[in-house]
Amino acid sequence: MKVLKFGGKSLANGAGIQSVIDILQKKKNNKEEIVVVVSARGNATADLFELLEKAKKGEDYKADFLAFQEEQIAPLPSVDFKEAFSFLEKIFEGVHLLGDYSPKIEDLVTSYGELLAGKMVTALLQQQNAKAVYVDSRELFKTDKLYGEATLLEELTEQNIKNYFDALDLSAEIPVITGFVGETLDGETTTIGGNGSNYSASLIAGYLEADELENYTIVSGIFTANPSLVTNAKKIDHLSFQEANELANLGDNVLDAKAIIPLVNKNIPLRIKNTFEPETPGTLINSEQNTKKGIKVISVQENMALVSLEGRGLLGKVGIDARIFSALSQENISVGIISQGSSERGISFVVNAKDAHKAKDALGNEFNLDFLSKDINKITIKRGVAVVSVLGNSLSSFNTSYTALVNNNINPLLINNTVTGNNVCLVLDNKDLRKAVNVMHGEIFGIAKKINIAVFGVGLVGGTLVKQILESHDAILSKKNIDLNVFAVANSKKVLFNENGVSSNWEQELKSHGILYTSVDEIVSFAQAHHLGNLIAVDNSASAAMTENYIPLVESGFNLVSSNKIGNTKSLQFYRNLRLALLQNRKQYLYETNVGAGLPLIDTIKLLHASGENITRIKGVFSGTLSYLFNNFSAKDVAFSEVLKEAASKGFTEPDPREDLNGNDVGRKLLILARELDLENEFEDVQIHNLIPEHLRDGDTKYFLNSLEDLDPIYKEIKETQKNNHVLRYIGDLHGDLSSDKGVLQVKLVSVPNDSALGQVKGADSIFEIYTESYGSQPIVIQGAGAGAEVTARGVFGDIMRLTDLEL
Repeated sequence: MKVLKFGGKSLANGAGIQSVIDILQKKKNNKEEIVVVVSARGNATADLFELLEKAKKGEDYKADFLAFQEEQIAPLPSVDFKEAFSFLEKIFEGVHLLGDYSPKIEDLVTSYGELLAGKMVTALLQQQNAKAVYVDSRELFKTDKLYGEATLLEELTEQNIKNYFDALDLSAEIPVITGFVGETLDGETTTIGGNGSNYSASLIAGYLEADELENYTIVSGIFTANPSLVTNAKKIDHLSFQEANELANLGDNVLDAKAIIPLVNKNIPLRIKNTFEPETPGTLINSEQNTKKGIKVISVQENMALVSLEGRGLLGKVGIDARIFSALSQENISVGIISQGSSERGISFVVNAKDAHKAKDALGNEFNLDFLSKDINKITIKRGVAVVSVLGNSLSSFNTSYTALVNNNINPLLINNTVTGNNVCLVLDNKDLRKAVNVMHGEIFGIAKKINIAVFGVGLVGGTLVKQILESHDAILSKKNIDLNVFAVANSKKVLFNENGVSSNWEQELKSHGILYTSVDEIVSFAQAHHLGNLIAVDNSASAAMTENYIPLVESGFNLVSSNKIGNTKSLQFYRNLRLALLQNRKQYLYETNVGAGLPLIDTIKLLHASGENITRIKGVFSGTLSYLFNNFSAKDVAFSEVLKEAASKGFTEPDPREDLNGNDVGRKLLILARELDLENEFEDVQIHNLIPEHLRDGDTKYFLNSLEDLDPIYKEIKETQKNNHVLRYIGDLHGDLSSDKGVLQVKLVSVPNDSALGQVKGADSIFEIYTESYGSQPIVIQGAGAGAEVTARGVFGDIMRLTDLEL
């Protein structure tokens, strides 16, 4: 007999729950005796908790509750959940009226994720003529009254389970048991904490002395690292219970330490399997130890916080540690990595992010008098950290990985060895997490990560980019263990393919051996036919038509990097559809060069905005071309037309300078920044001061170039009527109430003091001033080269390299 446990993602609507039913039917057809344990389907538990919170806050929860109901009945609309939904509705109404709920109510409501899942799986099996039996785990699992983290009354629970299954014919029936949920002796519903369904399944397997526990997830076993972080992570075929327990204690997201104990006691093997690839063997965990060397695995615990206690009174003072841990223990706060400086006056430790403020309050109460005596200076919390544990590495063998981290500008906040000496733990800032895990994984397992790149648009910027990639290939492979492979280059007419990467002679080969390019489907088909992974599509065109291919490319497995501004300035609906496609397909879209060429502007704004910083204004010189024009025009006693001719002769302007002077390019850049702040502006909302007189806006390029002197009296007057010690700058300005739906977007020619930040810009530099609530009247200033093929290509290259550190 086997116990089969299915996780929430495995049971999600669509292919997930259908695959679960297929697995169960196949096992039954093979005459296998099985017991099924189910988690809540999809995000049901989180959704129920969110409904409780909305009801508590007096918010409208009814639409969300209706959506929840529809989600729950979707696999089989005929299933009868009316009684359950009616009961939940009454609870939500009560919570809404009272404005609060108890831990008992929270347990009762969240238990319905599992209860509904069990009934749905049972109904689906019965629909296919399987003799499935729904088993409410509350009849079996008896607990104390510690709601949210109830402790099982094991002797009674074991007897209940044995009695129940003694009366069941497993050769004919399929029991479907709800995990996670128990009941007090008074009949009150409880839940048994995080990973409670896994623990439930392990206990049942132990009590029934099953042959094996099969735990079905959405991954094909235990890997050398989380596959969502490291794409070339290797599956581990076998683990011992001891190794699995170590891995679980270090935060593995598949294993649970508590759930392993019942299996160890009865020596019952555990197999981790993939719901979507049920024929693959997965990872077997049992009592056997295959190798003396053990395993090497990287494990990650996210959503952690670093708490630090600092003060002069900590130095050499006995009993501080005891007071800290006693205060935290009273609040049931579990402490992870600890660091205590021998010469510095501080102690730092890691806790779960949800416990961070509670930990700070507990320490504040404990050390209240020490604050008054100034023995303690401050207690700080650093959120957004992760614990990365390397199993099977001591500090002495970790040196190459640590060097690789330093070379990649990743500085661990804390680092230590575990008690056994065979595991290294690091605390990292979340922003460094993906990069760090990939770097360490490459060092430990020596695997080169191959990135397959298709470049669309190989003009000045695109051609420079390909050259930069090829020239940097060997150095990047050597330093970062990343193999950049440009498998396709395409212009508007032809495409050149090479599965193993184009050569330095690619331009000539594109002319002589390139095939007719009609659509991106050809690039997608080539990648699929040659089983290319880690795909990046790079758009260096200025084509609106090319942006129409973004969503199809994402849906075909490509990440996107673009210097083409049009994709981010089309309709708001397209903008949202693209981001929805990226989210659904777990792909990335980077476009740092859309605004500041090689300057780190967009990324800076994203980080500020994501951190909750209130950005109140962004303004600056957005165009390197117009920067050059007005910098020189303001500084020299020369006609505007002469400066424009000089800029054109140096290649600073477009062939038709009106494309620069009409302000649309600056307007698009300003709109991109507005949308980064979640504003809903359209391009039509941008107020643009067109620098071209109306009578020169139409007509061919030659006519305009022959009429440049018409510009001189206009800009001479503007220059001469400005204040003393002022200079002209053509700027973009995003302001207004940026917390509302729309901001004010203005592109205009202004006069500014020559000693101001904008006034001191030289050459073709761009400059951006970012005003925030925290920084007050002092803006964050980003300045540098804002144009040029080399700079832009290097910025695109930077986006490609950033993608290699993400989840390609």
